[in-house]
Amino acid sequence: MAPIPKLMKAVQIEKTGGTEVLQYKDVPVPMPKNDEVLIKNEFIGVNYIDTYFRTGLYPNPKPMILGREGSGTIASVGSEVAKSLGFAEGDRVAFMGTSAYADFTACPADKVLKVPDRVSPSDACSALLQGLTALTLVEETHKVQSGDWVLVLAATGGVGGWLCQILRAKGAKTIGTVGSEEKVATAKEQGADVVVIDRPGQGDVLKTVKECTEGRGVAAVFDGVGKDTFERSLECVARKGTVASFGNASGAVEPFLISKLSAKNAKIARPTLYNYVATRQEFEHYSDELFKIMMEDKFSVRIHETYPLKDVARAHTDIESRKTMGKLLLKP
Repeated sequence: MAPIPKLMKAVQIEKTGGTEVLQYKDVPVPMPKNDEVLIKNEFIGVNYIDTYFRTGLYPNPKPMILGREGSGTIASVGSEVAKSLGFAEGDRVAFMGTSAYADFTACPADKVLKVPDRVSPSDACSALLQGLTALTLVEETHKVQSGDWVLVLAATGGVGGWLCQILRAKGAKTIGTVGSEEKVATAKEQGADVVVIDRPGQGDVLKTVKECTEGRGVAAVFDGVGKDTFERSLECVARKGTVASFGNASGAVEPFLISKLSAKNAKIARPTLYNYVATRQEFEHYSDELFKIMMEDKFSVRIHETYPLKDVARAHTDIESRKTMGKLLLKP
């Protein structure tokens, strides 16, 4: 590989706020610690959680380089710990870590994966965080069974699209919500059996759920929207069902009386991916499963747009508009 430079381009924030706080600037290339590898990034994933750190919804020390995932090539291996996992310079990898919005990222070796030859770097980056989130939601948060009716909010979003495809493969029946007529066909292509336009005067989500399930409600609601949809999600879920509130696109869910759950013996979960893949064994298990279904089931990896790293503000504006379909990537 080419020599590692001393400086690199990165997107850093020194304070919270709107897209104006995103600084594209020169910073030192990080030196990998004993348990890390240094990765030259080829693609960087944009996720809604990045906006939470930027706005301060999720507090974090400043200054910080945003970004939680990427794919690229190992530029250097930090130690025997990293080498013991079988990594070497030049390996094609994907990673889940921090400080991804940069030319280079130093990442703990136990959160790095070799990418199979049949999976492209862009697909690996697109799939990792959102695909693993969807896979662990249907396997861990609520174990979906063949024949279950399931409600997926924002069915053409990053996680929503993966959920629809995985649920179809499991034999579940999916009701997906979208924000416009233009997204209906895409939701159906990705596996939604029934699609509702979730806008005033255009679709009634609760009515559709009741019609599809003969009044019983859905076995699970996968809700990445948050505040605006939480109460309705409780109405849509069946007796003994699960509401998985895994995102805050409309804001954080407000406190509620836990006694509300007793009417249906419903369960509420507020999962994060990182607690499902905390160990190396868990991370490898679900990543192997994800890459397997991508290759064998020929899942479509929908990429909304690949933006130059310097155009990160436009990418954040687009993802916050909730008008995108599929994954947003950055290219250093």
